[in-house]
Order: sequence, then structure tokens, then C-alpha cells
Amino acid sequence: MTLTERRPRIRVLIADDNRSFRKGLRLRLEQAEGIMVVGEAATGRDAVLAARAERADVVLMDLEMPGVNGVDATRILTSAEDRKVGVVVLTSHSADAHVLRALESGANGYLLKSHDTYQLLEAIRAAHRGDAVMSPRVTAPVLRELARRHDVRTQSPVKELLSPSERRVIVVLTSGVTTNDEIAAQLGVSVNTVRSHIQSAMRKVGAGDRTQLALWGVRNSIDDFSPSSKRTSASHPNE
Repeated sequence: MTLTERRPRIRVLIADDNRSFRKGLRLRLEQAEGIMVVGEAATGRDAVLAARAERADVVLMDLEMPGVNGVDATRILTSAEDRKVGVVVLTSHSADAHVLRALESGANGYLLKSHDTYQLLEAIRAAHRGDAVMSPRVTAPVLRELARRHDVRTQSPVKELLSPSERRVIVVLTSGVTTNDEIAAQLGVSVNTVRSHIQSAMRKVGAGDRTQLALWGVRNSIDDFSPSSKRTSASHPNE
């Protein structure tokens, strides 16, 4: 038995009122390594019930469904005390208001059906780890809107506690790059280094996740990333 075979598969539930879309998505996911589709749901209410009954690890959630909508279903699932479920919104809506409502309800990721399905497997695995994956078409505008909703730009004293490497990671996050692999590629460091810097920076600024960390970066004008700093970090990959 191989290591891959021994590792538990990620239990995924598909929630979408379009039956054809659900079936096509299921066929694709059933061919993916390390993923098991445990069920489907056509309403938000059924998504909540099925996710609990099947002990889903990740739910792929449409926003507009009959009865309980995807935002409310996401809030119910992510606020449960007994079992945390990762939610990746997979929808046709790219308007900032939809994205903000989903994130504020606890969604780990937000992807567009028309553009981001190539990120789907990555998003599922990220949500299972507690990470976030956002569509590059919505991330930057959402960060700007989140920053606008809160105080205008501030200067937190915590900013001085961040290392140069942590600051560079935050700058990349605020640009709309959200996955460890992409951040590592852009900075020329290892994925483990990125993960370490993000966790350390989150602890220092009191952010609960990387989206909050990116928001903090926007509000505090963390913008000292430059080609020269990129070359410096690349020349020290273990920094």
C-alpha cells in the first residue's frame, strides 16, 4: 500500500441547483487523486444537512439556490462548533458585494465558474488545510472594499515587528496572489518558507486567516516590495 493510498481522502460535497453542472463537476472530481465526492445538494438547506450527515470536509457552494441560499448555508456550516467544514464558493457572480458576503460568512475560497475551474482542486485542498484561494479576478477589488469599510489607512506599531520577509509576503497577498505555491514562485523562496512567514505574520498582527492578513496589509500601507527586494529574497531561499 502506498503513502497516497493510506492518506485519507478529502470528503467533498457539491451544492448547486444546476443538476448538469453538479454531474459534470462530480465526474471531474471522482478522477482526482485524494478526493472523494460524498454527495450532492440542490438547496442550501440540503447542503447543510448532507454535509453533516456525510461528514464532508469541504463543500463546493453555489450562492443562489432555492430556500436557504449559499451565503446562509456557508454561515451555518462554518460557525458549527462540533465540526468545522471548509467552504469554497463556486459561482457565476463576480460582483464585490457577493464576494464580501461570502467571505464574511466564513468561506475559505471564492472561484468563478467561468474562469477559475482550473484552480478547483487546489482550492479544495487549500480549504481542507484551512488556507484560502481566491479568484484573481475578484481578490484585489475585494481587498480595497474591505479596507474602505474599515478605518482609512492606519499605521499600526505592529508593522515594525514584521521581518522584511514577512512584509514581502504580505505585499504579494495584497496584490491578489493567495496560494502558497504562487507566492513562493513570485518571491523565489520555498513553499514551506512562505507558509512559515504567513503564520508568523498572522500571529504578530492578530489576523485569523490570510484574507485578514491581506486586509491588514492594505490598511497599513505594506507596500515596500520591489524587484530589488525580490532578488534579495530569491538569493536567500531559506530566509
